[in-house]
Order: sequence, then C-alpha cells, then structure tokens
Amino acid sequence: MGYSIEDIRKSQAIFYYLLEHHHLDTRGNKELYTAFIESDDIQLLVKTQGEVSDCEITRYENVIYLIPNEDNCVLGYSKAELRGIFCKSDSDEYDYYLSLFAILVLMLSFYDGYGLNCKIRDYLKFSDFQNSIGEYLKKGVNRHKSEDEQNAIGLMFTSMSQRYESLRSEDKITKKKTTKEGFLYSILKFLENQGLIDYIPTDEMIKTKPKFDHFMNWNLLDKNNYDRIFNVLKEISEDSKWA
Repeated sequence: MGYSIEDIRKSQAIFYYLLEHHHLDTRGNKELYTAFIESDDIQLLVKTQGEVSDCEITRYENVIYLIPNEDNCVLGYSKAELRGIFCKSDSDEYDYYLSLFAILVLMLSFYDGYGLNCKIRDYLKFSDFQNSIGEYLKKGVNRHKSEDEQNAIGLMFTSMSQRYESLRSEDKITKKKTTKEGFLYSILKFLENQGLIDYIPTDEMIKTKPKFDHFMNWNLLDKNNYDRIFNVLKEISEDSKWA
C-alpha cells in the first residue's frame, strides 16, 4: 500500500511537533491534531516513526502524547541524568532510589487503585508530601526488617530511610539538595518541567496536571500495568486499594 506525499509530509510534521512539545491537542495545533485523528494512514505513519524512535505515540481523551520507552535515553532520561537532577553531587545509588521512592509516594498521595476515576485529591501540601515520605519509609522498615526481605522486594527501606533522615530540614523552601526541602524541590521542579504537575512554592501546594492524570488513568494504572505497580506500592501502603 502506498502513501501520498502529502500524508507523509503531514505525519512528519506531527512527529516533529511531538518531539518539540511532547503532546498535541487542538489548542496547540488544530490542523495537525485533526489530521492525526481523521486519517488512519497518517496515524500509522506517525506511530511507525514512534516505534523506530523507541517511543509510543498514543491518544488519551483529546490529547496525543509522545511517551519514550523505559530505556530510551535519547528522548527520555538516563539514570545518570536523573541522578544529577535529583541528588546532591556526592550521591550514591540509594539517594537515586530515594528520589524514585518520593515520586511513588507522590503518585500514591494523588491516585488510589485503577480505572477512570483513580484520582483522590486535587492538591497536596508540600509539608504533607515531605512527612508522608518519612512515614512510608518507616512503615517499610517495620514491615520488612531484614536486609534480605528488603532485597527480595527490591525496596531497600532501611538505606533509603537513613538517607532521608540524614538530610536536614529547614523552615523555608530551599533549593539546597542537602536539605529535605531542596531534595524534594528538585524532584517537583523536574515533574513540573515535564508538564505533569504545578508546584506553587508560595502556597506550598502541589497540583497534578491533565498529562499526569491521563498517564495514570490510561497507561500506568490500566489493567496491563496495574499488577506491576501494585507489587511495589502495596509494600508502602496499608490503608488504600493498593494494599
């Protein structure tokens, strides 16, 4: 089956737009969005370019997203890059794992279970987020006391808890990664730059954006991925659908 030059040109324009903006809707470019929605040929061409580029092109509700695959370090981030963004300069593996654990706690704070209505709150106070991380780490240590148990589930609660408690705390929001506030600030700003949340330091408030909601509802918490996430989050929650 052959494709017209116009369809090929339009598909390339859509893919380039997604590379630049990571999402496409009618507010961003109505012409390109409509072309993708109304033409099966253009959709196939765009998605094929995504496959070749090791990413997924998918539509949630009225937004088309480019989502790099897990090991895509060209369109996504490598472990070393994330470690440099999240952690202080002399960090080790456990500091990096702690940053990922903090993101899991953020997910758990906003979303509960799977399905189309898994969001349970509209905003989260920074102080509640900060305190929740320490609480969930303590729960994990109490539930899995030995290092062998923690190794078996892939969550080194004791080491992460020691790292978290070694960070000093200040009364004001700071960017210093040697403090709990600065460590979490770097994570929240990264998520904000990815279009996933709004972080408002003056109000000490965190809100999720539609991109995060769509990704959780339609991708991360769909039935295919639910069991994988469930096995991690059930280890840190006793009072939600995850447990």
